[in-house]
Amino acid sequence: MLASDLTRAEWTAFIKRRAAELGFMACGISRAEFLEEEAPRLEQWLAKGMQGQMRWMENHFDKRLDPRRLVDGAKSVISLLLNYYPAPEDQQPDDTLKVSKYAYGRDYHHVIKDKLKHLMWDLQAHIGEVGGRAFVDSAPVLDKAWAKKSGLGWVGKNSNLITPGAGSFYFIAELIVDVELSCDGPIRDYCGSCTRCLDACPTQAITEPYVVDGSKCISYFTIELKDQLPASVQGQFGNWIFGCDICQDVCPWNRFAKPTQEAQFQAHPGLKDMRETDWEEITQEVFQTLFRHSAVKRTGYAGLRRNIAFVTGQPHTTETPAQGPASDTE
Repeated sequence: MLASDLTRAEWTAFIKRRAAELGFMACGISRAEFLEEEAPRLEQWLAKGMQGQMRWMENHFDKRLDPRRLVDGAKSVISLLLNYYPAPEDQQPDDTLKVSKYAYGRDYHHVIKDKLKHLMWDLQAHIGEVGGRAFVDSAPVLDKAWAKKSGLGWVGKNSNLITPGAGSFYFIAELIVDVELSCDGPIRDYCGSCTRCLDACPTQAITEPYVVDGSKCISYFTIELKDQLPASVQGQFGNWIFGCDICQDVCPWNRFAKPTQEAQFQAHPGLKDMRETDWEEITQEVFQTLFRHSAVKRTGYAGLRRNIAFVTGQPHTTETPAQGPASDTE
């Protein structure tokens, strides 16, 4: 859809205003075009096998780099951030087994998709006929690259998008649309000489600044890996049984993180009360109560039991954990 500069500016202002009303913490726009800078990086990352068993990362290479292959006539990528950071008093204590903060509440896929649907409806009602698709970490879209291009932050040495004044505890989502909008520009990198994330990673998954070997990450082992956990990493997970927040927890920029206002991301009240013995004795019923609507269902009860046994040194059966659907399924 063609538009004048004045119309583009008005449409863009409307989208950002409506995104804020829907609870998104930030919204940025970039032009839908081939990601030339990311192409060789992705190719090298895959060539080195850093995707591990995440074979879906090898699929749709061209689509990952060009949104026009995902949406016919795509002209703009609308990137959005949604804060999930729990209030300090709602976080799990350090002396228990832990799940990543992003999985405390309702599965973010469902929460964000609902918001994106509303934003798309509002966009169509305001502008007219608009074609596009919503994406929430389940299709071949390089979320961080688009958010970076739209000025929502820079990609830090731990490979997470970092936003000045906010940190990195948020989800990234997109609407790719066939409408020309006013684009934002990238901001500079503020990591400086800091290496706290590299120094803190217990499995040395951050092999060099800005490069994370996914196959060495605690999140990969505890969520994505379907096999039994390798003895070579025994004792390196600390108390993490689903995901890992270490490289974010140590990042100085996350001192600016503010508690989420999204009620659906509030943790089940029983989660904070779980102690190590409770985790070791967790039943299928307790698992369902705590994580019925959580992303922890991704690894399933058997997978979580495997992780708990590995971290605590308990004996465990060799059954393969049942897992939910992989990403890139759209």
